This record gives sequence, structure tokens and C-alpha cells, in this order.
Amino acid sequence: MTKWLIKHFVTGRCGDDKKEKRLYCGRLSGIVGITLNFALGFVKIFVGTATSSVAITADAVNNLSDAGASVVTLVGFSLANRKSDAEHPFGHARYEYMTGAIVSALVIVVGVMLIRGAWEEVINPTPIITDNIVIVLLIILTLAKLWLFRFNIKLSKLIDSASLKATGIDSRNDAIISTSTLIVILLFKYAGINIDALVAVAVGCFIIYSGLKMIRETVDPLLGQTPDSDTIREIANFVLDHEGVLGIHDLIVHDYGPGNVFASVHIEVDSREDIFRSHELVDDIETEAYKKLRIFLVGHMDPLDTQNPVIQEIEAALEKKFEKMDDVLEFHDLRIVVGPNHTKVIFDVVAAHNDPESTFAKVEKAAQETLKAMDQKYLVVVNRDLDFSSSTRKEERQAEKTDA
Repeated sequence: MTKWLIKHFVTGRCGDDKKEKRLYCGRLSGIVGITLNFALGFVKIFVGTATSSVAITADAVNNLSDAGASVVTLVGFSLANRKSDAEHPFGHARYEYMTGAIVSALVIVVGVMLIRGAWEEVINPTPIITDNIVIVLLIILTLAKLWLFRFNIKLSKLIDSASLKATGIDSRNDAIISTSTLIVILLFKYAGINIDALVAVAVGCFIIYSGLKMIRETVDPLLGQTPDSDTIREIANFVLDHEGVLGIHDLIVHDYGPGNVFASVHIEVDSREDIFRSHELVDDIETEAYKKLRIFLVGHMDPLDTQNPVIQEIEAALEKKFEKMDDVLEFHDLRIVVGPNHTKVIFDVVAAHNDPESTFAKVEKAAQETLKAMDQKYLVVVNRDLDFSSSTRKEERQAEKTDA
């Protein structure tokens, strides 16, 4: 069923167009979710009323709220597909993250409502009416929710969507709730044990926990989280594969929503190369980045004096010194400016986010001591950078050296 729906309503309509695929996946998830959740909700209301089970009735309310969440998802994906305009030059793709956060918030509200209603039943419990047809219906409804879980997870993987993943996890939680209500009915029918209200309270707590976890996953991209290592590695490898590129640094990625990723990077080139050829190289990299990676990349050209033995000597001395400093992730752009009284040694240092000011102070002191021992005329000038790409970059560089 899942493959048939995806083939006829997603891939069969948009082919390999990523933007269109996101829109169709969002629409399909929303329409299926609205239809199925409304149907399940009304059936469970009937079953809950017939059995006097607060757990089943609460589960019905949860399903109806899921139908509302599916409406939010459907609207969100439609808004996210809108083209950029003068007021929103970076597009509207972040609407997808916002809808994921709204769905998560709705999940939390439902959990609180379930606990409030169930606690009254804990204080004044009522007997449950059981019937074989109720058991059969609950089994069918649970299986339907499990299918909806797998369906949304499949769609989320197809377009790497946090919003659809949150919707899928919510469906999984609903299946767990339905299983719990089924256990309640079976226990009362065959053992005379009534834990209906207690299970409803436990289910409510579980829903709140899941909602809090989901909201963190959807809000982090809006706050500006560190990009995943795969994205960083993909961009870095793409740039470094071009002939004439000696290295890169200061890679910063801005995520304005799925399909709207902007990045900037400093590209190191040989200073002896013709400046127009180096500029053309950077221009070509920017153009190819969008065609191949669908990323708007801005490259800054950094010329390096690779043949100066003095620079090589200074770099080796500083590299040895900084290796022992855990919070120094990288240093680059080393250059010297010779003056009448002193020689400026200028370089950039990338520090971890853990107390960066202390790290920069240690770097300046250590660098000055090291260079003064080499030549009293050396004067250190440190340009301060923070790590905006990956918290494990130092370990990766050390691993690369070991492999080499």
C-alpha cells in the first residue's frame, strides 16, 4: 500500500525534482493522516462510549488531534513551497520546521489533557464493559496506526524531513496507546483487574515526553544548530576536489529550510598563481556547488605563500605548540608583514565554544613565547574565529594526518 501511494502520488508526478518531491510528500502525508485519523477517532469515540473506558476515549481525542496536526502539516508544506520574494529572499522552506514544532506542541497539549481526564477516573473509577467485537476493533485500529507510522517514516526518509518524522513518531505513540487500551480491556475481561485510569495517566506522561523530544528536534534548525558532519564533509570534499585548491577553512552553513541551504568558505590558493585564474576557479566552484549540491555557496579567495621558508618554519613551530591545546581546533592564513622595528606574524585561530576568550588569551601568550624564542622582532597578531561547522574537526584532522 505504501509503495503504491508513493509511486502514484509522489515519484510518478515529480520524478527527481527535489522541491516538488517535498511538496507531494507533505501533501500525501497530510491527506492520508487527516482521513485515517478522523476515521480512527470517531470509531474510538464509539468504542470508548460503549465500554465506558476513559483510556479508549482519551485515545480517540488523541486521534482527532492528530487529524488536526495533519491539517497543520499539509498547510505547512504548501507554505514552504512558496517562492522567495522581496520580504523573504531566502525562501519560505522553514515553514516545514515550524509545522513540526506545532505538531509537537499539540502532542504535549493532548498528553496534559489525557492526564487531567484520567486522574478524575483514578479517584472515581467506573467498571468497563467488554465485548469480543471491541477487542477485534482495537486490534484493527492498532494495526492501522502502525501502518501510518511506517508510512510517515518512509516519506520522511525519502525527503529527509524532520516534520514528517515527528508525525511518524506520533503515530507510533498512538499505536502504543492503542495497545495499552487493548491490554486494559483484556485484563478486566479475564482477570477482573481495572487499571483503565492508571494506564491513561501513564499514556499521557509518555505522550508529553515524546512531544518534548520531538519539539527539540524541530526547533533546533530554527535556532541555528551545527550542520551535520555529512553535509560539512560533502561541501569540503567538493571544493577540495578542484585542481588549484590548496585547502579550505571558515566553512559556515546557514540552513533556511530543506532545499534552501547557503554556505560560505575561504578557499586557499597559491599566491604565485595569476589572480584572474584563481578568481575564475572560485567562481566556477560557486556555480557548480548549486548545480551538484543544490547549495548556494560563496567562496572567499585566500592566497598562500607556499614557498616562503620562514613561513614554513613558523607554521611548524606553532603547529607543534597548538597540538597540546585541546580547545584550539585549527589555525590558518599565516602571513608575515616585515616592518622597520618588528615583523608581524598574523594568523587566524579557530577556538571551541567552551570559554573561547580564555583560549584566545592562551594562544596569544603561547604563540608570542614561541616566536620570541625564534626572533625577538616577531610580534603576534591573532584573528579570532569560532567553530561554526563541526565540533570534531580537530579529531578529524589528526586522523587524516595519521592515515597519511
